[in-house]
Amino acid sequence: MSFGDPNNPYGPPPQQPPAAPGYGYPQQPGVPPQQAYGYPQQQGYPGYPAGNAMPMEMPGLMKTARVLLFILAGFQILVGLIAGVAVGAVQDVSNGVGTGDDTGGLAGLGFLIAALFLALGALSIFLGVKFKNGGSGIRITTIVYSALMILGGLVNLVNGGGGSATFGGLISLAIAGIILASMVNSAATTWFNRPRY
Repeated sequence: MSFGDPNNPYGPPPQQPPAAPGYGYPQQPGVPPQQAYGYPQQQGYPGYPAGNAMPMEMPGLMKTARVLLFILAGFQILVGLIAGVAVGAVQDVSNGVGTGDDTGGLAGLGFLIAALFLALGALSIFLGVKFKNGGSGIRITTIVYSALMILGGLVNLVNGGGGSATFGGLISLAIAGIILASMVNSAATTWFNRPRY
């Protein structure tokens, strides 16, 4: 074996070519260049104060509120559809019996309530979708929406008389309370006021 053999593990290492300028660490004037490994350093994107920092992740309580909004939307749409079908069926029966003119006003009110549930379901979906990149307007709308849900839950709780309306009031209070609590803390303020590029 000779020292010139490149496959000799005990021989001197082969000479490396000098590093190209711009790769590795920047060279200081008057300091001899050193071997640097790796990729060239990439400049940060303009407008990002931390260079190539990862985007902010949505806080956990906000994710929970978002999921609850989607679940609430499913219930609201389901109740709206069931109410609309039930009111339509009752109106058809009353038309068949001959009292359709007398119940027309009640059917209109029933359809209005069904449409209100469908609209609230659509609002819940809209707010949940906008959590990802919405601003402080989405946060304020969600605060008002959850406060009105708490008010409605309290009305159901008081007027329910121990029946299903009382149970629905308790569920509504719990869901709206979690959503409201997630919107008024500092993590929500930071999330909705973060810079967006």
